[in-house]
Amino acid sequence: MRIAIGGFMHESNTFAPLPANRERFLEGSLTYGQAMVPIWREAHHEVGGFIEAAGKFGFELVPLGMAWATPSGPVTDEFFEHFCDALVTGVRIANPDGVLIALHGAMVTPKYPAADTEITRRLREAIGPDKPLAVTLDFHGNVCPAMADYANIIVGYQTYPHVDQRQRGVVAGELLARAVKKEIRPVSVAVSLPLFINLLGQDTARVPMTTLMESARAAEKRLGVLSVSIMAGFPYADVPDAGASVIVVADGNAQLAKAVADELAAAMWAVREQLNVLCPEPAEAVKQAIAATSTPVLLIDLGDNIGGGSAGDGTVLLAELLAQKAKGFVVVLHAPNAVVVAKRAGIGGVFEGDVGGAVDRLHGDPVAVRGTVRSLHDGKWIEGEARHGGRRLNDQGHTAVIDLGDGNALVLNSLRTPPFSLGQLTSLGIDPRAARVIVVKAAVAYKAAYAPIAGEIIPVDTPGLTAINPARFTYSRIKRPMYPIG
Repeated sequence: MRIAIGGFMHESNTFAPLPANRERFLEGSLTYGQAMVPIWREAHHEVGGFIEAAGKFGFELVPLGMAWATPSGPVTDEFFEHFCDALVTGVRIANPDGVLIALHGAMVTPKYPAADTEITRRLREAIGPDKPLAVTLDFHGNVCPAMADYANIIVGYQTYPHVDQRQRGVVAGELLARAVKKEIRPVSVAVSLPLFINLLGQDTARVPMTTLMESARAAEKRLGVLSVSIMAGFPYADVPDAGASVIVVADGNAQLAKAVADELAAAMWAVREQLNVLCPEPAEAVKQAIAATSTPVLLIDLGDNIGGGSAGDGTVLLAELLAQKAKGFVVVLHAPNAVVVAKRAGIGGVFEGDVGGAVDRLHGDPVAVRGTVRSLHDGKWIEGEARHGGRRLNDQGHTAVIDLGDGNALVLNSLRTPPFSLGQLTSLGIDPRAARVIVVKAAVAYKAAYAPIAGEIIPVDTPGLTAINPARFTYSRIKRPMYPIG
């Protein structure tokens, strides 16, 4: 068996102003052909799972390429067409027995609001109607039901934080290998719901999402059911297919797949009110953090969740920590211009200037700070554990650590980097366990790395492009009604 593998992954926040062009993918990971294999082979990522599956299930890999970028505004049509052409051309030349492709499910371009489905359609056209096509999707995918018309197998992550990516890649690889051998005839069905689940409610360690996942795993044991994926969706995309969904893969029985998907979709709809989670405003949250006796306290900056496409330079919590004279805090900001200033000052030099609020004012105004440049770094580190996103090689760009006094550290980096790994701090000589307060610009994904060290966790209802309450946004293209915004 010769199986083509590849990936094209982006979580597109349609409210974010910064598009994902070629440069953004170069900052993330952009490889063609065989060059993708050493980058992803050991990663806790579905592409690593594809590579592992080749050895387990006896197929030859035909690498097409892999493109991944940090969530941001939509992908440019120009880059979308370029990389789609690379994947499709690779398939046409290789003429493989099947295709394994890693997609996100929430990629948007100006031309294609369901960009992942468009990729799947083109791949189906390239391989013909009879060869199997398997797709993996992020748990936050906004799944277009039409994707199932093109892909025989669709497998989504089932953990948030996403720590099962490699395993789900192996599952997709096994199903594809069995399909090529004619052991199974997989058919997929996707059922969508008019339901936005805020990111805190999507936490798979939290009830009722935990219960829903248990139901999905039980359904996979039914005769004829090959895979079940509950998909939480991505509420920061104003597209027709936004919202939660259920995907079922069955062996030659579309009616069975539809019945199981409908059953689980009804179960999700029944607990929709419990999936909404409320949290405190910034002033109250900082007050609670300062008073906490179990440290470090994690202040979760929900409105500036980099993993959801925000700017990463939100200052609301930094300003509040300074106003309330907090001690022992660590705050990371994306501030490339400030890094240049810090490098000019040099280690031990005085840093003085405004930080944050450079991209927009949705996440707070620039904050004036004065401190000492503690250290300068290249911003690179290796993550060896299973972490959300599955990346092993990490790079936050040139980075400066500024000592603000009172045990407070301000980390300034040059590349927007979600806080999915403690290595973001430990590589800078910062011990997160010794901090009293850490601002974490995320929602749930950080937990795989940070929850084990946390004394207390306080999610904060901060403003921004990833605010927890979807009512903060103006939607024009979603299907209505949509719970909970009507």
